[in-house]
This record gives sequence, structure tokens and C-alpha cells, in this order.
Amino acid sequence: MRGARRSARGESSRKAAGREVEPFTLCGEMSHLTRATSEPCRRARGAAFARRARPFSAYELVSAREAGRAGGAGFSAADRAYLGRQHIPTKGPWGVDDVESEAYVSQFSADGSLLIAGFRGSRIRVYDAEKGWKIHKDISCRSVHWTVSDIALSPDQRFLAYASLTPIVHIVNVQNAGKESHANITEIHEGLDLTGGDEDEDFGIFSVKFSKDGKEVVVGNNEKSIYVYDLSANKVSARIRAHKADVNAVTFADETGNVLYSGSDDSLCKVWDRRCLSGEKSAGSENQTLGHQENVFRREIVGSCIIAIYYSPSESSGLGL
Repeated sequence: MRGARRSARGESSRKAAGREVEPFTLCGEMSHLTRATSEPCRRARGAAFARRARPFSAYELVSAREAGRAGGAGFSAADRAYLGRQHIPTKGPWGVDDVESEAYVSQFSADGSLLIAGFRGSRIRVYDAEKGWKIHKDISCRSVHWTVSDIALSPDQRFLAYASLTPIVHIVNVQNAGKESHANITEIHEGLDLTGGDEDEDFGIFSVKFSKDGKEVVVGNNEKSIYVYDLSANKVSARIRAHKADVNAVTFADETGNVLYSGSDDSLCKVWDRRCLSGEKSAGSENQTLGHQENVFRREIVGSCIIAIYYSPSESSGLGL
């Protein structure tokens, strides 16, 4: 009888265990998959952030890896999944427009509501992401040499700066009523002359970006230089002999406007601090020096040139370049 009870109790326990196996296993798998994409691996958490609560930024993880605090030679599968979930799109791609000429440059507005694309020739289109990618502004550019080389939207999303392989950066209002914007016909496209009126047909601009406060623009050009233009003073405020080849990419690093990033055909990315300008000489003097770090980013995979460079805000990844 006791044996029968033990047998029945054991059978009952086995049945109960059998009923619990499937949901427990499923929940365990779901928990593992969720955790793998919501936090770094235990090794990285324990070694680098033992006293820290989530979230972990990509900057912190990269710093821990480079300093050897996370153990191993690289990221674990959990670390890669965690970073991928934060920064790699999971939907798309899909078509927005069908244009006859090639699109060379594009940029989202800070809030993601607008997409701006520049095309070979003299066409820029602004698309409204919140209205099914309808054309918000169709811009026919002025004084374009071969193609629109770069575009930049001001922080308040009112003005668009565009550049070409010429000395002029043009600025157009993208928030006024008209959908069509023909340069100096339906709307004024204000021109900023980076050469100060000197005729230089060979001068070309590859990159243009607004400062975080919208008061300055910085450009990279084919004279191996970085120029900063003061919009209120309407003049170039700084000229920096930055590289040994064309400067294809440049941007402001933060809200202060003091630090700049640049990338060039010489396969170098450089970090510049404008506060290190020495002397009282005017901007662009041959004797002027600027503090910088030129050995921060040099990679063999660059190939022949660095095409674009952007700043990643601290609230997203904090990685900088």
C-alpha cells in the first residue's frame, strides 16, 4: 500500500513535472533571449560595471574592451546583440523616391521627421517622414559644379545649407510656405563666399555642417583645410591647414563649438580644439597653430578616402566619431 502510495505520488510528481517542462523551458528561452539583447554579458557587467545599474552606453562598453577590463579579445555574443539592438535598424530598407540622377548625400533631421537628399546635378529634396515620405521641399540649387557635395540642416530645422565643388555655400529656408524652391527665382538662396571674394575656380567644398547653436558653419575643402564661417559676422572666422590631402568630412563635436572633427584623403581622422589657437594673428596665418590629435583614428580599411564623418551624441552612443 505504501509502495502504491509512493508510486502514485511519484507518478503524480512526474506528471506535474511533465506539465511544467514546456512552459518553464519556453520562459527560460525567452528570458535568455531578452536578456541577451537588453544588457551586456555577465563578464562585461561584472568586470567593468560591477556597481552600475543599466543602461550601459556603447561608449562604456568600447572603453572597457579597449582597456582590457571586460576580459577576452573582443565583445561576446551577448555584447554584440546588446549593441546591435540599440544602434542597428531592424526594418527596411524601402524606397522613398525614384529620381533619374544619383543621390550622393542624405541626412535626417535631429527628430527624424525630415529626410534631406542631394542628387547629382542641382536637385535637393526634403521628405516628410511623418506624412508618408511626401516631398516637403523640392529645391533647384544655384551655382552647382557637377553635383551637390554636401547638405546640412540647421539645429532649428529652418535652414538648409548646401555645398558643391565651388567656393560658395548656399542657405535656403525649408520651412516657408512654397513647396518649390528655385534659387533666386521663387526664393532667395543666400551665398556664403568662403574665399572672401577672391576668384578661385579650383576651390571646392566637400563637407559642410552647422554648429550646435546654429551660429557657425564649418566646411572641409580641396585645399586640405577647414574653414569656420561666422554667420552673424558674415565672414570666415578661422582657417586651419588640417591635412595633407582633401578634407572630405568635417563636423562640430559638441555644443561649445570649440572642438572639431575632420576626415581626409590622407586616411586620417583628426580632433581639433580651437581654444588652442596661439598668438594674436588673424585667422589663417601661416604661423598659427592649433592643438589636435591626429593619431586617434587611423585604419587601413579606409582605402583611398574618408567620405563622411558624424558625431554621435552622448545620449545615444557617446562614441564621438
